[in-house]
Amino acid sequence: MKILISPAKLLDYNKNIEVPSITKAHFLDSTELLVKKLKKLSSKEISKLMNISESLGILNYERYQNWEKPNKASSTIKPAITVFDGEVYKGLEVDTFSQKDFEVAQRDLRILSGLYGILKPLDLIYPYRLEMGTKFAVDKNTKNLYEFWGTQIAEYLNQELKEGEVIINLASNEYFKAVHKKTLKARVITPVFKELREDGTLKVIVVYTKHARGALARDIIQNQYTDIEDIKGFNKGGYTFSEQESSENEWVFIR
Repeated sequence: MKILISPAKLLDYNKNIEVPSITKAHFLDSTELLVKKLKKLSSKEISKLMNISESLGILNYERYQNWEKPNKASSTIKPAITVFDGEVYKGLEVDTFSQKDFEVAQRDLRILSGLYGILKPLDLIYPYRLEMGTKFAVDKNTKNLYEFWGTQIAEYLNQELKEGEVIINLASNEYFKAVHKKTLKARVITPVFKELREDGTLKVIVVYTKHARGALARDIIQNQYTDIEDIKGFNKGGYTFSEQESSENEWVFIR
């Protein structure tokens, strides 16, 4: 099975996590084209485009002005899975991965990215911010990043998937939307995490959902599941699979 997750806005390049190898992102030519366009924007234009503060606009302006093609590791170019620092990655706990965990993750885990398209965990990245939902008109034919990436990500996944292999979608809606559904040739199972409230209703709480997505990805990697039914046994953080609330391809976990 292939596991899809979202990137994180937060990056931490101060961490030094030892990995068994490093690799290059598949769509670097497309990434370079995006960077070339972003370099033409002022810090104020970046702030407006990304709906971020003035200080973050300056930071990301400087990042794009100084952007380097990630060909070799350095203090500012590191494997993606080691620098993303949001709730998903807290749940993933990469800093405790064994060499085998990294090898399995490299084979089975994919990170969707506005700038890089799709990343393997050990692909090198230079720090950036570019959310997939950004309405960035790269050229006259594309008014946003979904149109820019088009069918490329789905085609890439099709090439990687073995016959009968399933995708476990642990990415947000914003990012999974970049995987062109009509092009993708695989069953997609989307786990959903809900909290049982005192009044008996179920609610999705984003911060808990993100953490649980990372924890489930970790569980799949460490146990090297080959049967998707095994995923239903996930119980980290007090979650339990609910047959009643689930459908064929949306699997609901409740706590």
